[in-house]
Amino acid sequence: MNIEIYLQEEVQKAIKKVYGEAINKSLVQVQATRKEFEGDATLVVFPLLRISKKSPELTGEDIGNYLVENADLVKTFNVVKGFLNLVIVSSYWVKLVEEAHQSESYGFKKAEDDAKLVMVEYSSPNTNKPLHLGHIRNNLLGFSISEILKANGYKVVKTNIVNDRGIHICKSMLAWQKWGEGKTPESTGIKGDHLVGDFYVKFDKEYRQQVATLVVEGMEQKEAENKAPLLDEARDLLRKWEAKDEETVNLWKMMNSWVYDGFDITYKELGVDFDKIYYESDTYLSGKEEVLKGVNEGIFYEKEDQSVWADLSGENLDQKLLLRSDGTSVYMTQDIGTAKLRFNDYPIDEMVYVVGNEQNYHFQVLSILLDKLGFEWGKGLYHFSYGMVELPSGKMKSREGKVVDADDILKEMVEVAQKMSEELGKLDTLTEEEANQTYKKIALAALKYFMLKVDPKKNMLFNPEESIDFNGNTGPFIQYTYARIKSVLRKATETGIPVPEKLDVATPLVNKEMVVVKRVANFPTIVKEAAESHSPAVIANYCYELVKEFNQFYHDHSILGEGDEDKRGFRLVLSSVVADVVSRGMGLLGIQMPERM
Repeated sequence: MNIEIYLQEEVQKAIKKVYGEAINKSLVQVQATRKEFEGDATLVVFPLLRISKKSPELTGEDIGNYLVENADLVKTFNVVKGFLNLVIVSSYWVKLVEEAHQSESYGFKKAEDDAKLVMVEYSSPNTNKPLHLGHIRNNLLGFSISEILKANGYKVVKTNIVNDRGIHICKSMLAWQKWGEGKTPESTGIKGDHLVGDFYVKFDKEYRQQVATLVVEGMEQKEAENKAPLLDEARDLLRKWEAKDEETVNLWKMMNSWVYDGFDITYKELGVDFDKIYYESDTYLSGKEEVLKGVNEGIFYEKEDQSVWADLSGENLDQKLLLRSDGTSVYMTQDIGTAKLRFNDYPIDEMVYVVGNEQNYHFQVLSILLDKLGFEWGKGLYHFSYGMVELPSGKMKSREGKVVDADDILKEMVEVAQKMSEELGKLDTLTEEEANQTYKKIALAALKYFMLKVDPKKNMLFNPEESIDFNGNTGPFIQYTYARIKSVLRKATETGIPVPEKLDVATPLVNKEMVVVKRVANFPTIVKEAAESHSPAVIANYCYELVKEFNQFYHDHSILGEGDEDKRGFRLVLSSVVADVVSRGMGLLGIQMPERM
């Protein structure tokens, strides 16, 4: 039973009985009692004063007296100004722990047949370079949001749109043609996405040299950047690709296959997946069709150079290019086509785009354009806009090869986890195989938790060693507490102490037990809040607060050494519930919990 809903109903009864007036539940505001006051739940009295016609203190006294006499779960009360603090009977909390222990999905809702279908798009890599640190945050946010929505009873489709065409792809292709000397991932031993990325960097280096030469010869910088021969060749390659030139298409397929193989390895290491992958090479033509239809219907307009534009001045925005003068499409056109195909494929109720905040304008425009084209779901698109991952050295630039590669980060995190674990002697009792598996779990927990505990809207600075600290607000600290609980439960089994299924509701609880129990009780609300705010940080920081409170309880009170059998049984069950809730919560972040550390 949810205590907030219970109290709302009982207060409604109280108002009806004491003041003779029926009230709407929205007037009954119940919240957690502040730490400095006695109580478990607090009723905000002020909205009820127009009914009572009394002072806040007297109104609180009236309602409090009624609840103590008539509501079985209310033990005592106190009034502080306009706040009625209610103490809930101990048996309620014991029963809650028992029910959580018996539930296989405490805090989660199952999707019903008529559940809302949400599609979440994340990752969205380009096939001209490997995944980097920014992609890691994107993938982790997208995966976590998907899991959180599932936990709230939604049906979810996790999707990826691969940017596998365009001028940037042609730059890598051209560089391989010119300087590749037939190299492949197999012949070089280089992971496919890295090999293609190297040629993208090579193109940029040679292109910059050409631009510099043209400037020295007297050309203006912008003109030089536009007329460099390499860029003309890349544009020509793009035109050939769009004309389905066989040689060009075969080269494109070969190099993209290298990249996909590389991406798959990284996704697997990162622990993220997708239900459906779309490719821009399949969707851009659909987008062009919609744009040209928009021209015919007067929604968009064509300039003399045959480029196509949208006039958004009516929405207080500017003119937006949709097709270039040579007929090639831009990202906006491709996104229109992708959106159309997705809604043809799935009966989507909500579309969530997980894309960085530098694209806020893009998705504002996309929503407007889809609405103009007559798609009912246009205005309902949700852009999950998140902040960038920053480095001590500044922003990343993939053209120049100045990126923190995702594969390198994952490798480094495992090395740091191993080093710090060995220094602290954390895994000395494990076999080499168990230790290696645990290093990886610790590394991924450190990385994922560090990325996800921050409000998604904020920029963040990534620090590998800080993320693996075994103390403080980190993934490994939470994992260590989980492993500690599992150790206690194993010792109970080994010494023949059972973890009871049923608890004595009359068991008295000490203050620090109550603090932990209240945290556990709040888990369903936290899961709901995380979905409503699209914020994994809500889950991450809840898990930290829960294990922090449990550690304080564990420090002050014995579990296995407790002489009272009922108290010991309750503490074992509470410990088991905390472990389950932490595992479930961290699972929403894509984090696995090791049984031993």
